[in-house]
Amino acid sequence: MLEDVEAASARIAGHVRRTPILSLRGGLGLKAESLQPTGSFKIRGAFNTILGLSATQRAAGVVTHSSGNHGQAVAYAAARLGVRAVIVMPDDAPLAKLDGIRHWGAEVVTVAAASAERAARAHEIAAAAGSSLVEPYDSDAVIAATGTIGEEILADRPDTRQVFVAVGGGGLASGLARALKHRNPTIRVIGVEPELAADAQESKMLGAVVSWPGERTGRTLADGLRVQQLGDLNWPLIRDHVDHIVTVGEAQILRAIRQIALEAKLVAEPSGAVAIAAALAAGAGEGDVAILSGGNLDPGLLAEAMAC
Repeated sequence: MLEDVEAASARIAGHVRRTPILSLRGGLGLKAESLQPTGSFKIRGAFNTILGLSATQRAAGVVTHSSGNHGQAVAYAAARLGVRAVIVMPDDAPLAKLDGIRHWGAEVVTVAAASAERAARAHEIAAAAGSSLVEPYDSDAVIAATGTIGEEILADRPDTRQVFVAVGGGGLASGLARALKHRNPTIRVIGVEPELAADAQESKMLGAVVSWPGERTGRTLADGLRVQQLGDLNWPLIRDHVDHIVTVGEAQILRAIRQIALEAKLVAEPSGAVAIAAALAAGAGEGDVAILSGGNLDPGLLAEAMAC
């Protein structure tokens, strides 16, 4: 029994939305996490983590590192709960994500784009201030929270046979896959990465975590998936519960953004669209679900996608 997922579901109820599963032509289901208050699934882990802190810990504030969506989620959750927040961001983060974080009153600290540098700076700030670190993916609280997405999918579509999910640091894929496989071991879970940031696929093939340099993962439009390697807690769950990891090209990602906008009337950012891009390439349809994990897209990139 996944008691931690059930506890997370109860803890975050009232703070996050139970997102719908919409359909593209052909019957592919889209689990629309882009409709969360901050535009991505990350809000689940942020609330589950901060609500799990003691009153003393909350009073000391929280710190996190993020390419954008997790930062927005932590900023929003902290504002709702009256907690001071500091977000360490890459200096090339999309303006839409930076504006979202500042809107909720969090302090933003920028560093070089590599995810390892963000993590190191966040740890330094947390240690100096005595604040709690809200991990973006490599934590039990995040894994339990993302498992709630799997529970919702099976409650709404118990006949689901296959789920496509983006893989960055692994928080979403590991929690989702664990929950799905626990409820129905026959469900196939397909992880998806951009071709230009496919460290998880290589890790899966080699049977050990592989790290890619930041200048390599930084080539993809999918800024939320530029993480250089899987988290320590996420890796064994992905190894054991994700059936395959596939990749998609940049043009496929842009076409998926366009198709999602035209057919589902939803905005998807590149990181949020990769799972749909892979599902479309595989001819997925009835009985299949893809996670639309985020919708915080700069208008210029939306225009580029609509023109492709």
